[in-house]
Amino acid sequence: MNRIRNLDLDSNVLVCDAGCILQDLDNHLDHCHIGGNVSTNAGGIRYLRYGSLHGSVLGLEVVLADGTVLNNLSTLRKDSTGYDIKQIFIGAEGTLGVVTGVSIVVPQKPKSMEFSLFSHSMADPLSLEFDYYILIEIGGSNSAHDEQKFENLFNDLQDSGTIGDGILLQGGKAEKMWHLRESMIYSHNKFGQTLTFDISIPVAYMEDAVLEMRRKFADLEINRRFSSSPDAPHLRYVTGFGHLGDGNLHLNVVVDRYNAETTHIFETSIFEYAAGHHGSISAEHGLGSIKPEFLHFSKSPEMVAAMHKIKHAFDPNGILNPYKVLPTEQ
Repeated sequence: MNRIRNLDLDSNVLVCDAGCILQDLDNHLDHCHIGGNVSTNAGGIRYLRYGSLHGSVLGLEVVLADGTVLNNLSTLRKDSTGYDIKQIFIGAEGTLGVVTGVSIVVPQKPKSMEFSLFSHSMADPLSLEFDYYILIEIGGSNSAHDEQKFENLFNDLQDSGTIGDGILLQGGKAEKMWHLRESMIYSHNKFGQTLTFDISIPVAYMEDAVLEMRRKFADLEINRRFSSSPDAPHLRYVTGFGHLGDGNLHLNVVVDRYNAETTHIFETSIFEYAAGHHGSISAEHGLGSIKPEFLHFSKSPEMVAAMHKIKHAFDPNGILNPYKVLPTEQ
């Protein structure tokens, strides 16, 4: 299931099997399949520029629970004929049907890619002693024009006091910085066991979410209220990084060891914060089998009930990816 069925260079539309492997802008093969990306509505670091799969997927081929094949591999960008059925399979994590083919818009790679690192500090922007760093990437057709845009942006941000310093990254330095950004989660493992959270909240609250969880969990640590067990885990760190442009915060809690009771406290606290700020408990990694029972933090009872109805309509016997996405019906 890894055939390229058609590539229309006039409209930049690709039709392929779901097993085709995603390839990024720099031609480095990733380890994920396009069908899996569609089924989880995967986001990524360039979400702000290219949008979600709900916007770029034009059509799907899906096998339903009863064996029916829905062939809707449309290559049209505009089609207003009835229900847009493909949308319910995007992000459904295989619970409504198995995606076997995808028709998707594939944007052209920009001729020019420019990178910059901004810091809130007036000192060396690569120093690790400061709190905030923003990595910005822009792509266009003219490098001189893109560099000028960066220079204008930098001057505006510095004049307003928003940033203190910044550098323009080129070539290998830019690649190393992206590698550092993508490797951040692994560095946590040097200090303990890491519980990772993928929430979506208004951009204005991204800093507050990290600081609030630090305060809350530090208080619980001091008073040893994490667990009734005498060998309850100890808190090490609470950190945050992510996608500032689209409000996707990767909030991480580092402890010396895992504990189910403690983990539930972390989960509930963080998801309550997200719900209290009209956010989502999962920005880009789906619900899987871990988060269904927390779905009420993001969706109303009426929405959850409607989702159950859709599940029953497409999969009445519950054979497609059971125990995923939806909470157990009461």
